[in-house]
Amino acid sequence: MFKPKYPSPDIYTPATIRPTPPPVEHSESGPAPVPAKPPSAFGGLVQSSPGTALALAAGGVAGVLALASVAVSLLLAVAVTAVALSVSAVVMLFLVRALRQEFKSR
Repeated sequence: MFKPKYPSPDIYTPATIRPTPPPVEHSESGPAPVPAKPPSAFGGLVQSSPGTALALAAGGVAGVLALASVAVSLLLAVAVTAVALSVSAVVMLFLVRALRQEFKSR
């Protein structure tokens, strides 16, 4: 009842590799082949044009501005936290001094 049932092992059939014959060169004198257009930086997905370059430049500028605004907000948050901690430290200092004077007077 509690004996495990193992699956039957897969049967492996190795693939046969056949060597490819060497390419045959033709000695016909036909028209010269047209050279292929070199791939662009966009990988053939977007047609290169001045408008595309302008859109990429605008997107880059927008990305830099977004990152700069995030960095400024983080720095502002650090500055506000530092001010809050320094104010609370001054308040704690005054409270401790007041308690010391009160205990000394007793």
